[in-house]
Amino acid sequence: MYKVHFENRFIMLSPEPDRIQKYGLFYKFNDTKELYKIIADFQSDKSIPAINVFGPDIKHIWKIFRIYFTEVGAAGGLVKHTSGRYLFIEKKGKLDLPKGHIEKGEEPEACALREVCEECGITGHTIVKPICPSYHTYSWEGISYLKKTSWFLMKYNGKMIIEPQASEGITKVEWLFPDELNSIKSSAWLSLMDLINCSILR
Repeated sequence: MYKVHFENRFIMLSPEPDRIQKYGLFYKFNDTKELYKIIADFQSDKSIPAINVFGPDIKHIWKIFRIYFTEVGAAGGLVKHTSGRYLFIEKKGKLDLPKGHIEKGEEPEACALREVCEECGITGHTIVKPICPSYHTYSWEGISYLKKTSWFLMKYNGKMIIEPQASEGITKVEWLFPDELNSIKSSAWLSLMDLINCSILR
């Protein structure tokens, strides 16, 4: 399955109808033209919370879905301190994780390490393993973009810096224990909560 976020709404692509979550609409994939109309209508009608598009050839549907957008890559880190706390930032009024665009010729791992350093001011963090990637869309100057963010679990044993990097647009830095994470749902992106559920709370 592929879950693509449109801010705090999403389209789920799946081989069969996904009955686990509540969706505004279900569509069986028929052809490219119809799929692109579904995407365009979903982008314009923000009253629809979620759509499930399903069909047996999920790889084909995903390929067609991606062609609708201009694709960009990003990477970021979920940093776990030896104390058991995890690093979070606040950006644009929402709780988030440090991440950023992958530069030309840069590997996702290097990008993730760099972004954590730049946005949070820490050094000495290292990658433990890759975790679930996330997908979300945004529009800029009339172009619809699909961003894949490659995420990496990282370990860190240095000082838990809490001074926000204002030059990076960050307004808060927090180090939270896993049992504190349910309290951030109202101030976090849906995509972040998906990542937390996939990596920490499962």
